[in-house]
Amino acid sequence: MEKIKYHILVIDDDDRIRELVKEYLHDNGFVVSTGNSAEEAKIKLGYFKFDLIVLDVMMPGQDGFELTKEIKKNSSVPIILLTAKGEVENRIQGLELGADDYLSKPFEPKELLLRIKNIVKKSKKINFNKFNKIGEAKVDLNKMSIQLKNRVNKINNAEKKILVEMLSNPGKTYSRIQIGEISNISQERSIDVMITRLRQKIEVNPKNPKYLQTIRGSGYVLWVE
Repeated sequence: MEKIKYHILVIDDDDRIRELVKEYLHDNGFVVSTGNSAEEAKIKLGYFKFDLIVLDVMMPGQDGFELTKEIKKNSSVPIILLTAKGEVENRIQGLELGADDYLSKPFEPKELLLRIKNIVKKSKKINFNKFNKIGEAKVDLNKMSIQLKNRVNKINNAEKKILVEMLSNPGKTYSRIQIGEISNISQERSIDVMITRLRQKIEVNPKNPKYLQTIRGSGYVLWVE
């Protein structure tokens, strides 16, 4: 684990699970805050900046799905959902709302730790509090918008996930399959449409892209000056 102390927020109404996760993450070098409800989560989010949220889905009052949707309207903080529901449709619902990962209960603390490290490793290269420049475009991942000259365009969750991944690894080529897995889009045509829309928001000349380029036979790559 890096020397940086990442601050994790763990929200779960199960006292035993909450304390187990807190102790395990603390022993592995994280700073951990906890809460037992969406209400407590929002209070702590108002006071602290967190690097990642571990969030239970099935809670009294506002559930994890609803809270994820609310948080993601104004923030790009990574969220891992925990739930006893392991059905595919529930996993997809969470990811569509903007969650970054999904872990079904019961789970091994070590698996949660590995998932957290994986997300933090990708996210730590991106500064969510400042603009990330791609040529003349200014990408604001917190507000989920891209400003190019005097035009500001919003980006959706799928586009944000692709930008976070590609900005973390400039010059790396991503196949359509990889992009589909990252963005949770299955159809190749839909992936191509998404890339076209991103180019329209990033590139001065989208028909002759300088930064988000196609690598024939391989996929797509993002170059950052």
